[in-house]
Amino acid sequence: MNSRDAYARLRNLGVPVVETAEAAALLGQSVYAASKTLARLASSGLVTRVRSGTWCIDDSLSPLGLAQYLAAPYASYASLYTALRVREMVQQVPGVTYLVTLGRSRRLRTRRGTFSLHHIAPGLFGGFEHIDGTPVATPEKALFDIAYLAGGRSRLRAGVPELELPKNFRYRELARWLSRIPSPRGRSMVSARLSKMLGSAKSHRRALRRYSVAVRWRPQRRRTE
Repeated sequence: MNSRDAYARLRNLGVPVVETAEAAALLGQSVYAASKTLARLASSGLVTRVRSGTWCIDDSLSPLGLAQYLAAPYASYASLYTALRVREMVQQVPGVTYLVTLGRSRRLRTRRGTFSLHHIAPGLFGGFEHIDGTPVATPEKALFDIAYLAGGRSRLRAGVPELELPKNFRYRELARWLSRIPSPRGRSMVSARLSKMLGSAKSHRRALRRYSVAVRWRPQRRRTE
């Protein structure tokens, strides 16, 4: 099979990213032969190898769109500083695309950019909406994720300079996520980091006051089934 036919078959899949094993099944080749075929297509500039065994066949796919495929087979969503930028809560564009995932934490350097994946417990996974087909954390969950993960080995900084909160920012939603942390000490530490971040917001006095009210509201924690 020549490269043109192989590329046409791959594009007809209708997906932007394929694994070598998937390409092998489609092309009727061994995994080794499919890897060679994909490498030829990459040398011709038709596909991009983003990591071992993973190939992007759609050059128009943005790093944000590519991110969720890099966490597979585990669920993930864009969060942390990436989500803050997408939500226009900060002006600075991160040099890294940040994801929260049920998989392990790791950092991937690819030809399409650098991706920082951060593991979170299943009980704290969620709080995202789809934007152009990509799951992106809500404003509240993005801040919560930063405050929560900054306390681990992620090397995340808890500070967010020049934070701008949207007018419809949901302080009670932030408090709901805080209530899901099972450890009282953990909740206290994350709450302190959230207060620090909200204190850097442009309307920090109002933000801190509303957050304080939301925390005192004490939302009921969901029972674990």
